[in-house]
Amino acid sequence: MSRLFTEHIKREVANLDGVWNFKIDPENMGKDEKWFEGLKEFEMSAVPSVWNKEKGLLDYKGYAWYQRQFYTNGGTLRLKFEAVMTEADVWLDEQYLGYHYGGFCEFDFIVNNVDAGFHTLTVRVNNKPDEQSIPMSVVDWHHDGGIIRSVWAETLKGISVINNRFDYTLADDLKTANGFFTLDLYNAENSEVTSKIEIKIGEDKVFADTITLKAGESKAIKTPEFNLQNIRLWDIGKPELYDIAIATETDDLFDRVGFRFVEVKDEKVLLNGRKIEFRGVNRHEEYPDFGFAFPVSLMRRDLDIIEDLGCNSVRGSHYPNSKIFLDMLDARGILFWSEIPIWGCGFSEEALGDPVVVERGLEMHREMLKYYFNHPSIVIWGMHNEIKVDTQNAYDMSKIYYDFLKENGGNRIVTYATCHPMEDICLEFCDIICINKYYGWYVGNKHDWEVFLDEFRERRESLGFSHKPVIMSEFGIAALYGHHTFDNIRWTEEYQADILSHCVNLFHNDSMMSGFFIWQFTDMRTQSAWAINRARGFNNKGILNEHRKPKMAYFAIKKDYHEFAEDDE
Repeated sequence: MSRLFTEHIKREVANLDGVWNFKIDPENMGKDEKWFEGLKEFEMSAVPSVWNKEKGLLDYKGYAWYQRQFYTNGGTLRLKFEAVMTEADVWLDEQYLGYHYGGFCEFDFIVNNVDAGFHTLTVRVNNKPDEQSIPMSVVDWHHDGGIIRSVWAETLKGISVINNRFDYTLADDLKTANGFFTLDLYNAENSEVTSKIEIKIGEDKVFADTITLKAGESKAIKTPEFNLQNIRLWDIGKPELYDIAIATETDDLFDRVGFRFVEVKDEKVLLNGRKIEFRGVNRHEEYPDFGFAFPVSLMRRDLDIIEDLGCNSVRGSHYPNSKIFLDMLDARGILFWSEIPIWGCGFSEEALGDPVVVERGLEMHREMLKYYFNHPSIVIWGMHNEIKVDTQNAYDMSKIYYDFLKENGGNRIVTYATCHPMEDICLEFCDIICINKYYGWYVGNKHDWEVFLDEFRERRESLGFSHKPVIMSEFGIAALYGHHTFDNIRWTEEYQADILSHCVNLFHNDSMMSGFFIWQFTDMRTQSAWAINRARGFNNKGILNEHRKPKMAYFAIKKDYHEFAEDDE
């Protein structure tokens, strides 16, 4: 299940999740030995999953092979992978289909003239980082490998709808919208095809035409602009959604969209013309028993807890989350910050200037926009996190990404998270200034926060950025679940609750601030290399433990967030 709704009715779709043949390839000899012709001496592994949950493979980084048979009635197949961590080479039978880089976004291959019968799908996966990787070798999460989300075999017939993007602008009164669609179409036949095509939003037919494509032709078409009246706005806690239905004579695609307007104005963030405060958590899509292959039932449970906490927003740190999780956010009216996995500590200044690294990051932004653009919950695009923003290479990278996202990202805020706000030379390339600081944990104590905020307020003014609101994108304290003392000392639940509550109240009452995202929602496994300062092998800054059991901080923040919500009324 990849979405909260059915994406296709006419199109034949087969889910390829289940048990696959699996074999690690630590010497990277499988391609030379033609393992794609058939794996020998294999184990069995579930898809989706991460191999790091298999016995003995916790810290394995390198190549591994997945293979399974499936039946098809033949024709033109679209093999769709929702996410593979991190690199993938794909074969159908013994035919090499291609390569994809990047662990958290969808990709596909279209294969023509497939015979009816059983076929073998093979995927070689590599999660070993190098000096040009995104992410790099140093990350503060567990660098899982595997086919982490679902795999599909779709049968395409005639002119097929591969992807859609809906752009719109709202009138000043926010009651009418002008919009247009961009469609990626493909002719799956061996001859020229002419087909009617129709698009509906809700009950309104907004486009109808006839299109002709040559055999095997791909084409992006942009519809004429159309007008919609009496718009019901999507908002926090009021998730008005519209169904999208796109159909040709032989194919279809269903999607959802919501209309809302976000802007930064006069040092504030406005949603539908109303000032908002981001009250959120940083959440990794990770669970100790499943890694990045996160079950849908646990996504729902996470959101139940997040809503109970009083959050109106979530930061998807530090990578695009599953589409179905975004559907859930859309359906509940919760804001989302989506970013790519450029996490700073692993990136040297040289890496930030490496053309391969910069282009890989840009391609990840392209994919994030391509597959997530229509989600109304996404109000922030994140360019990168905690890189060396006091360097020229970071400046150049930030400009490239900011310009791309502002031009192509639709009605969204574009930003990044800095952990060097007093030295940062890239602050012109963000709509809001987002800061990661950990006073009371790595440095200083809770009273240093007031000093820091005053100092940064002065720097922001000196740079001419007083119009830009500030969000505390990360702040946190580690606590071991169940660790209590009579003294307010580090690693106790009491210490974590005290400082986090102090912080959110300080930020809430500061006119410069437009929100805060606690680091982090839950404890989560990190790399073994961090074990010296990550007790149990986990980043323990969660306000719940890894199994979603609440610490004292959860109840302290719940009280604060609900009181802050009363100020909105």
